[in-house]
Order: sequence, then structure tokens, then C-alpha cells
Amino acid sequence: MDNIIIFDTTLRDGEQAAGSSLDSQEKLEIARRLEKLGVDVIEAGFPISSEGEFRAVQLISKEIRRPIICALCHANTEAIDRAWEAIKGAAHPRIHVFLSASDIHLLYQLKKSREEVLEKAKKMVAYAKSYTDDIEFSPMDASRANRTYLYHIIEVAIDAGATTVNIPDTVGYSTPTEFGELIKGIVLKVPNIEQAIISVHCHNDLGLAAANSLAALCNGARQVECTINGIGERAGNAALEEIVMALKTRYDLLHFTTGVDTTQIYKASRLVSDLIGFPIQPNKAIVGTNAFSHQSGIHQDGLIKKAITYEIMDPKSIGLSSSNLVLGKSSGRHAFRERLAELGYTLSETELKQAFLSFKEIADKKKEITDRDIEALVAEEHRTAVVTYHLDHVEVTCGNHSLPTATVRLIGPDGKYLADAALGTGPVDAIYKAINRIVGIPNKLTEFTIKSLTEGIDAIGEVLIKIESDGISYTGRGASTDIVVATAKAYMNALNRLLSKKNTNKEDAS
Repeated sequence: MDNIIIFDTTLRDGEQAAGSSLDSQEKLEIARRLEKLGVDVIEAGFPISSEGEFRAVQLISKEIRRPIICALCHANTEAIDRAWEAIKGAAHPRIHVFLSASDIHLLYQLKKSREEVLEKAKKMVAYAKSYTDDIEFSPMDASRANRTYLYHIIEVAIDAGATTVNIPDTVGYSTPTEFGELIKGIVLKVPNIEQAIISVHCHNDLGLAAANSLAALCNGARQVECTINGIGERAGNAALEEIVMALKTRYDLLHFTTGVDTTQIYKASRLVSDLIGFPIQPNKAIVGTNAFSHQSGIHQDGLIKKAITYEIMDPKSIGLSSSNLVLGKSSGRHAFRERLAELGYTLSETELKQAFLSFKEIADKKKEITDRDIEALVAEEHRTAVVTYHLDHVEVTCGNHSLPTATVRLIGPDGKYLADAALGTGPVDAIYKAINRIVGIPNKLTEFTIKSLTEGIDAIGEVLIKIESDGISYTGRGASTDIVVATAKAYMNALNRLLSKKNTNKEDAS
């Protein structure tokens, strides 16, 4: 079988990345994009972990119909029951049971013997099987487990009903040769392995997750667990876009296919980055800003003559337009709509109207509008689509001989204007104090980052912030040619996420 099953765990392992946070609707939006992308399995979450997580998995299970919807659970009956309750409405449900297998984990974390863990694996896989025929089992920290014991626990899990066995490199410890040999050993030495699909789940602590995954495929694995942009615990997971495009680009060597529509990769990448609050590094493979950029004169000369001289992939193959259409303040609504369509965006009439107004506002300040400007504009409109408070006006005065002062006007939930002013140690501090006086929600600013999204003195700047309230972190982003305005927008984005969470908790309590 040369078709590789793409198992996306962006909504589960990806969301475990430190500092990330998604609400139910944001997770559903990503799930819709993953379905459009064409992934085979969506690991929607870890239902036992929280009530909000349970609801998100349940919501995704009811709406997303084509892919398998998978729920992760500990190897105990309570977690398995909860997982099934969350995914039982799915068209294709899967329960994913995990249990540590390495002696390191057994000794220091589980404090159980190998025999006890074997018996637990057998019982819990069989228990999960009573709910559905599609069961995945993961012997956690498999890459550091004793090989003979690992073969045994896999055999026991398959006998108990596992149809997929996932081999995790949980701490990103393996090298490609070593991990490939591990998979080959499983193929050769687990007697009943033909009754299950071998999956791999590689972490990127040594930067080898994609390489390890490909080595595993070459040695018998047929499912890869990965995430959009490679996000995840610690240094992250194998990046979906890297795995899929490596298989597509080097089919001559690897001879594997996937069901992924690669033209949807770029949009999926940007959506996840925007919602989860993690910017994509410029030199990130496949989806980074520089991935299809050429500065060297020699490279540019070769590219003009024949793209293949310096590009092994067509930018259009991931959904990135290779054209250089420049829009400006004289451009009309039709041209703007066409450019949006070329970039892969489909907006409603209301969304288009608001986006076009924002485009005109930027065009008055910049001579040329690049694709990245338009992407930043659409992302900004997306962030302000559903809010409790809307930023209407911000004004700051500051200097080396004056007290930084900010005046802010917001539109409240009832549509009324609310205004206040505050002094601060600097313009940012003044803005945030003025907003806090209006909103009145205690929080602490824990991170503040500014970066330029585009080039030049008239570049669009993006501010990324994190605030903390009641021990929970919320990420906010804002973009504008005026960095002061971007700062206010970012803070409002984070506050609206905080308020949305609090309102959801109130509804749950009632």
C-alpha cells in the first residue's frame, strides 16, 4: 500500500504547545480547514482533560463528516468513557488509548512493572473496543523502550483489538536510521502486525521529526501523525506540510502518495498561526515568508530564465500565488476581490465591504500593497469579526518631556460608546491602563512583541501580546501601519478572548 494516512493532531498535541489556547469555535474552524485540506484523521482533542475540551471534540464530531475523528484517552475506563461520549456522534469515530512503555516512564512516572502495564494495555484496549472497531494504541516513549518488551506490548494490544499501533518518539530522541530500524524490527518481529496499521508520532527536539517520519515510512509505517506548522509540545511535532510536500516532491524516490490537497496548505498554515497566536518563522520550510523568496542576483537570474533552477516546488502547489500583482489606492473593489480570490480567500459581501474599507485605509498610507499586506488585513478582519468590545478610537501623546497619555474610546456590547484616558510609564502602558479602566477585567501583561509583516518605512507592523488572568494565558494580535493602533488592537483581541472564556464559564455554571 503506497498511500499514506495523514493523521493531523494540531487540535490535540498542537494545542499543548506552551502558551497556546483555542476556544471551541476556533478549534471547529481549524477542523473545517483540515477537512478541506484532505487529512484522513483529525485528532480533535483529549476529552477527559476539561469540560471545554470535551465540548470542542463533541462539536467537531457532529459537524466534520468525512475524516475519521479521533479522541485521545488515558488507559483507564473513565477516560475511555469520556472519549467515546465526545466522539460517538462522529461519522467515523476512533478511540486512541496511550500507555507508557519505556522503563524510564514505568519506573519514574507509572511506578508499575512491565507485567502490570501489559495487563492494563490488554484490558483497556479491549474495553475501548466495546465502543468502536477503530482503536489506536500508543506505547508512549516507544523509541526508548526495550525492543523485546515493545514488540510484546504491541502484540498484546493488537490481540485485544487495536487496528492501528502508533510508535511515538515522545521526546524526539531518535535519529532517522535508528527510528527506521525500530519500525523494521516491529514489522519483522511482531507476529500479528499484519492485522494493524503502523503509525508514527515524532517530536522535533533534535530537529529530526520529519526525517524520522520519512524513515519510518520507508520501513513499513503507513500513517504519519503530524501538525500544521509543526506546532506541539516542547519543540513541536513533525510538520504536516513538510511530510506531505516531501512525499509529493520526491515521489521519484519515496513512491508514496497522500490524499491531501496541497493547494490548501498555505491557507491552513496561516489560519492556525493566526488563531493559535504563534508567528511562523520566515525561513520555515514550505510555508515561511522566505520559502519562495529569492534575493541573490544569481538566483534571480536563474529563476527568471527557468523556475526549476532554484525552486523545487511550484508556489502554486501549496496555494501561494506566484504573481506579483501590486494593488494601490487607485485599485477598485473588483480588482481587490480578484486578488483575494487568487490568494485563496472567499469573503461574504459584508466581510468584503469591511475588508475593502480597511484596504483603502492602508492604500492611502502605502504606495504599494503586497500580498502579505492583504493577508495581514484579512487576518485582522478575522480577529475582529466577533468581539465583546470594539476599538473605535485611540490617541496617544508622549515625548521625552511629557507624561505619556492615552485616550481610548470603545464600543461596548450594547453598542454604546465608552471612553477614558490614563497616564502611563510609556505609550503602551498608557493605552492598556485606559482600556482596563473601561473593561474592568483584572489581568497581567506577560509578553509583548512587535514585528514588521512587510518591508519598508510604511510597513504593516504586527503586535503579539499575552495576558494572564486567573492563571490562564490569552494571546492577542493586532496589525496596522500605525504601531500604536496595532498595540491597542492586540490588547483588545486578547481581552475579547478572555471575556469570551469567562462568558462561556458563566453559561456552564448556570
